Amino acid sequence: MASVEFQNVSKSFGTFNAVPDISFNIADGEFVCLLGPSGCGKTTSLRMIAGLETPTSGKVLIGGKDVTNLHPKDRQISMVFQDYALYPHMNLADNIAYPLKVRGKGEAERHARAKEVADVLKIGDLLKRLPSQISGGQQQRTSLARALVYPSQVYLFDEPLSNLDAKLRLEARGFLNHLQRDIGMTAVYVTHDQAEAMALATRVAVMDKGRIAQFAPPLEIYRRPATTFVANFVGNPPMNLISIRVEVAENKLQVHADGIKVEGLTVYSHIAEAAKAKAMTLGVRPEHLRIAHTGDINVISGTLFANENMGPESLVTIERPDGNRVTARIFTDDVIKTGDIVEFSFDEQHITLFDSTGLRVPALGEID
Repeated sequence: MASVEFQNVSKSFGTFNAVPDISFNIADGEFVCLLGPSGCGKTTSLRMIAGLETPTSGKVLIGGKDVTNLHPKDRQISMVFQDYALYPHMNLADNIAYPLKVRGKGEAERHARAKEVADVLKIGDLLKRLPSQISGGQQQRTSLARALVYPSQVYLFDEPLSNLDAKLRLEARGFLNHLQRDIGMTAVYVTHDQAEAMALATRVAVMDKGRIAQFAPPLEIYRRPATTFVANFVGNPPMNLISIRVEVAENKLQVHADGIKVEGLTVYSHIAEAAKAKAMTLGVRPEHLRIAHTGDINVISGTLFANENMGPESLVTIERPDGNRVTARIFTDDVIKTGDIVEFSFDEQHITLFDSTGLRVPALGEID
């Protein structure tokens, strides 16, 4: 295995700058997800690691070696594609063993190694079948086996689960998580599915318009999103973002917005002077909201917009006086009718504040 490093890498296609200028380092043995919406530059970045695209400027290093202009076959990388890219005329054994064939390995060695990897992936009894004779999940495992059959420095995954149905996707995701723990591979995994990134990665790079908005462990990104973009992209449902006005009173941050009552935020008192009379954004995750009771001091109110019963929980959405909506994940069987006035409450330690530029404001306990 090996590390991967981008040093001021940019990539342009004509006048379009797909990746403006990014630098990052992936340690040996890390499983990193490049997460973001379509067109954010994640696949272009992956293809530059693979050597399928050449950077317009900057350097790509694998294992400390500059591979920016090195041919893909000389990089000791393996790649799993979105469409699996299996040869339809070859059985699974030959598909899996193909990387060994192009490296001149003998037939007996190729088939023995293919069987070994296939057994690990629970497809050892399917090796004589053609790709058209197996399920999508089995094709996905075959593609993965082909990537693993020859030891590589880095394993690259380009949305490998996107063609699977929901059940198979969950199974495959769990398998990849197990495989990572077993072999400790250095992996770069591209996805637009934040659930996959949260479940698989040791660190996640959230990308926005070709730049990295935040690069951190999954829980840190979820609990302390660096920007409003990250807060809105990570989470299902995403973090509620509410435009507010703030001022200082009695060394506490007072919040003003239609349909919101907040007694004063002590955990943000350190930004009192800087925040005076300025617009900010208050963020709160749906699971940190609850149906308000008498005496609750931090309350968001509005008219019920939707009540979606999900079985063990309900997603309750209200519409505030300004027309914006707030969603809560409620674990209760309370009957709420459309048109009712609903109040949510929250604890101040569960909120996140963002400044007028969309950057997260550190809470008091995070200040040195």
